[in-house]
Amino acid sequence: MEKTKDIAKFAKEVLMIEAQAVREQVKHINKGFLASVSLVDKVINNSGRIIITGMGKSGLIGRKISATFASIGIPSNFIHPAEIVHGDLGMITGRDLMLVLSYSGESEELKKALPAIKDMGTKIISITGRANSFITKFSDQVLYAFIKKEACPYNLVPSASTTAMLAMGDALALSVSRLRGFKREDYARFHPGGILGSKVTLKVEKVMRTGAANPVMNQDASVEKGLEVMTKTKLGALSIVDSKNRLVGYFTDGDLRRKLQTEKNILARKLKDVMTKNPKCITGDKLALDAAEMINKYNCDNLPVVDNKGKPVGIIDERDLIVVGIQ
Repeated sequence: MEKTKDIAKFAKEVLMIEAQAVREQVKHINKGFLASVSLVDKVINNSGRIIITGMGKSGLIGRKISATFASIGIPSNFIHPAEIVHGDLGMITGRDLMLVLSYSGESEELKKALPAIKDMGTKIISITGRANSFITKFSDQVLYAFIKKEACPYNLVPSASTTAMLAMGDALALSVSRLRGFKREDYARFHPGGILGSKVTLKVEKVMRTGAANPVMNQDASVEKGLEVMTKTKLGALSIVDSKNRLVGYFTDGDLRRKLQTEKNILARKLKDVMTKNPKCITGDKLALDAAEMINKYNCDNLPVVDNKGKPVGIIDERDLIVVGIQ
């Protein structure tokens, strides 16, 4: 039991060290980082690719960063540094950008590869933990990912250093996507078979409740009648319309409870006297994610859905959004 407690304590220390390593990278978001973002953007605008390389654990981190660039629509490939000087140099052009990962900055394989890459006119950005290392001398921009210590008790196993490099790579890729105006729809286009992609493209009209599950009443109806309808549909909300069937208000069971505290004869009153006028609403062609954002922003349970003439055609409820994986 005591041994288990020691392991749990150690595991927490590992996470705290790695979390601290990421926090320490914030100070490296400087002019050099912004210049790196601009350089990547310039290369992409010139039809170049982001080629990533690194040895060992740095290489594994590089593969993930390459995948991140690809997921946001930026052409990216990983090339093993040892293969670069054995034929794969032909896969790199002067229009490309080479992102080099090496915490020490002194990998022998990179020492052989970088001079040849530089001679081609390829731009180079390095992510490293050491200033004035070999790879920094061949880099157009340097992103430092310095750490105080690894999470390994012997300060040997790459852990905090690889976490810091991964975080810096993510910061670079996502900053480029922000600069280039990357949208949710773009993400869905590059993930057509994934659950994330389907969430991004799901429209309100595919999730909303319609027909008998979409209670609508005229504004001149009584609160008592409205309560009966709300009880039948088990939704706890009513879309309220005028004589032309246009949405003019919304009334919920929450509104009713609040009114009961101050008004004894609330049930006899007309809905137009107690409803929320000009309620927040959404159209069916909007994304379900947009509906979820509105529900969270306005702290409500559901929203009326209207057509282009302002007539209620459905209600989208947070419970239905949760069912399809959107919160």
